[in-house]
Amino acid sequence: MKKRYLYPADYMADPSVHVFNNRIYIYPSHDWECDNTENDTGDQYVMKDYHVLSTDDPMEGEVVDHGKVLDLEDIKWHGRQLWDCDVAEKDGKYYMYFPMKDKNDVFRQGVAVADNPAGPFIPEPEPIHGSYSIDMAVLKDDDGSYYMYFGGLWGGQLQCYRDNVGIEDPAVNNNPDSKNLPHGNQPAIPSRMVKLSDDMLQYAEEPKPIVVVDAQGKPLAADDPHRFFEASWVHKYNGKYYFSYSTGDTHMLCYAIGDNPYGPFTYQGVILTPVVGWTTHHSIVEYKGKWYLFHHDSVPSGGKSWLRSLKVCQLEYDSNGKIQTIEGID
Repeated sequence: MKKRYLYPADYMADPSVHVFNNRIYIYPSHDWECDNTENDTGDQYVMKDYHVLSTDDPMEGEVVDHGKVLDLEDIKWHGRQLWDCDVAEKDGKYYMYFPMKDKNDVFRQGVAVADNPAGPFIPEPEPIHGSYSIDMAVLKDDDGSYYMYFGGLWGGQLQCYRDNVGIEDPAVNNNPDSKNLPHGNQPAIPSRMVKLSDDMLQYAEEPKPIVVVDAQGKPLAADDPHRFFEASWVHKYNGKYYFSYSTGDTHMLCYAIGDNPYGPFTYQGVILTPVVGWTTHHSIVEYKGKWYLFHHDSVPSGGKSWLRSLKVCQLEYDSNGKIQTIEGID
């Protein structure tokens, strides 16, 4: 299968991709080479700004860098680590949702607003009330409602919360040895989702768990290699909701299907097998009648997990709506 590195001039990752004004816009995180300290809490990911890329042909066309559209120093409550973001459009305004550690080293979620999809984005003065964890992805549903999916384990601090309340200090205990991580056949920690307010700046409700179940309706267990870890994405195909995600330390992209945006979602299979580099993080989008998987790997950097490069390939479904598995390493 043909794959393409989208922007070899710089290291970028975690692509959130949307079609705005008949053009593909890519909202990646931005990897930096510096004194990277590699550990399981993600301190090697030094990311401190966002760029916007766009193209009218993901497999062959020019990829335009619209430049830096938001910097960590622009955000009043900043601490460190601008990780994966996503952008949604409503009534001619563009809303960027981003995670960032505050001055106490706890991940919160912010919103920045622009008048066009290429930015620049102006951040709101405070994070979203009650927000936590990382990896936001926004779905605009057919009825005009907007839903945000989020969450990530280990350095993403999701294991530090139950029922939207902190049960341990994320700044201290955001590690894979946390006593609050389930083990064995205990149910895996689920991702979260929440409906957004009409002004797109806050939650309209309390976040809810997104449960992935097996064919018998049983939630996937903590020791299942296909359970959720991070990098939520939701798209619709033939009226069904496809929830896709990264399995983190088992290094796959997997997906599940549901009948509504809240789930539950029944596990279906693997979208992408492991790539070079620790993480896989992705988005799925339709453009001009074809479907594409955007993701990243660390081949161009020689395998450095903190220096990743954007990739794209076509994604295909079978006659039953099953996504055909793509090999991460050719």
